[in-house]
Amino acid sequence: MNALTFWWRARLAPAEAAPHEGDQCRFDRKPCPDLCPKALDMNDETPSSPRRAGGRAARRAMRAAPLATDKRPVRAGLEGGQLRVLSDIDIANIHEAALTALEEIGLADAPESGIKILTGAGAILGDDGRIRFPRALVEDMLAVACKDITLCGRDPVNDLHLNGKKVHFGTAGAAVHVVDVAGRDYRESTVQDLFDAARIADRLDNIHFLQRPMVCRDIADSYEMDLNTIYACCRGTTKHIGTSFTEPDYVAGALEMLHLIAGSEEAWRARPFLSNSNCFVVPPMKFATEACRVMEECIAGGMPVLLLSAGMAGATAPSPVAGAIVQAVAECLAGVVYVNAIKPGHPAVFGTWPFGLDLRTGAMSVGSGEQALLTAGCAQMHHFYGIPGGAAAGASDSKLPDMQAGWEQMCSNVMAGLSGLNMVYEAAGMHASLLGFCHESLILGDDLIGQALRCVRGIEVSEETLALDVMRATCLGVDGAKGVGHYLGADQTLSRMETDYVYPSLGDRTSPKEWAEKDKPDLLENTTAKKDAILAERSLAEFDPTVDVAIRSRFKVHLKL
Repeated sequence: MNALTFWWRARLAPAEAAPHEGDQCRFDRKPCPDLCPKALDMNDETPSSPRRAGGRAARRAMRAAPLATDKRPVRAGLEGGQLRVLSDIDIANIHEAALTALEEIGLADAPESGIKILTGAGAILGDDGRIRFPRALVEDMLAVACKDITLCGRDPVNDLHLNGKKVHFGTAGAAVHVVDVAGRDYRESTVQDLFDAARIADRLDNIHFLQRPMVCRDIADSYEMDLNTIYACCRGTTKHIGTSFTEPDYVAGALEMLHLIAGSEEAWRARPFLSNSNCFVVPPMKFATEACRVMEECIAGGMPVLLLSAGMAGATAPSPVAGAIVQAVAECLAGVVYVNAIKPGHPAVFGTWPFGLDLRTGAMSVGSGEQALLTAGCAQMHHFYGIPGGAAAGASDSKLPDMQAGWEQMCSNVMAGLSGLNMVYEAAGMHASLLGFCHESLILGDDLIGQALRCVRGIEVSEETLALDVMRATCLGVDGAKGVGHYLGADQTLSRMETDYVYPSLGDRTSPKEWAEKDKPDLLENTTAKKDAILAERSLAEFDPTVDVAIRSRFKVHLKL
């Protein structure tokens, strides 16, 4: 007996009208299979569910077949924005405060190239070395900034269209450890771990992009590490990828590798499938000199950029939630000026990533309610400017994929999605306040994000979903036939069971009795088994052998074939 049958027996019908007696179906007095044929296979006629042709096996096969993308209950790009943690007045005040900060405080430590670019556009270099931004300059650059960004995948089916309040979930971070679930321990992350994360993410429907979630600690040379990061990610997934570069001189080699993967420089520029995650500022209100030069090189190479400001409230950003948002917005507005002064309309994601801080210990609190509010507030500022944006949500302070991780990850993921955040970074797999990455948690995150996306999709209210006709037929009957008194066999129930409802891949909805009969399956053990099954197969994103040979002959690749 499955959960639906048990629920039906235990809750839906009174004892005297139970649809089953023992293993007999009360509708037709025949042995009842795992799912009641009257409820789901409709093997006889009722007023609300006429007989269908094709047989039970065909119907079950139809239900098991993958749904077309536009029929899925959740998918990339669902429209959020139902949640507003800031009022219109709040947004206006944050905007004004950010402009004042740029005009009166400005940013320090711009590289010489950046000073030339910014002052050439109208920014002012002060005697104190800080660059200040007149309001008119910021407004002019906002006017020409890219408002509709497509982040390409190597496979076009994985393209992400960023505009409005469309929501996408993915990974991110620079974890230095991998969580060993079986040993309840941490070890240093390797290029193989990164490749495995990419392969797993490639198979998960609700992980829409892969920004590098961990650092290859087994590669000492920083140039080789940066290029092997690209190699491992691209060989593991055809979804859009994000990564960073340690030095500006490394970008040329990275572009050469990307051209080889794409087939040519022209093919790369037409569909850049990797973006630069660029921490161009060092909060509070300073440019990161080398990162700015990296950004300049990436823009010249046709690579989209993520303008990332990651202040920590109470340490490198103001402690109040509103103040942390103000600083992040100000810093990213400076980035908008920088990018569009180089190339007007270049694709740049407005990456306000303020983080929370536990003021008792000085530790990050990425799993806190304050973090969820920071991210949701930032999403509203992105909408105010009309620029595609991203922020961090879904990370956990817990060291393992446990109950703490579950409540922390769901809290901020749901709020980020409901706020209409375009790019939800670090949405799955990240633990220990961003220090550890867990492959099992990445897989569990796919289930968790599925439920979060269902919240984002919201409630459809229409004549069909109000269901009055179905209620009449069920309760009163039609054409003289008596109503059956339940909705399990109704055409509407069957037609919408896959398109309206999200079913967890690993979450357990069995009854306690069924759970015991199945030897009390363990969630983490099942997740590890799924991980092992994915990794036992070859990557679906493998390069053509001639391309791989070309890459390996040009660069030192650490990942084994």
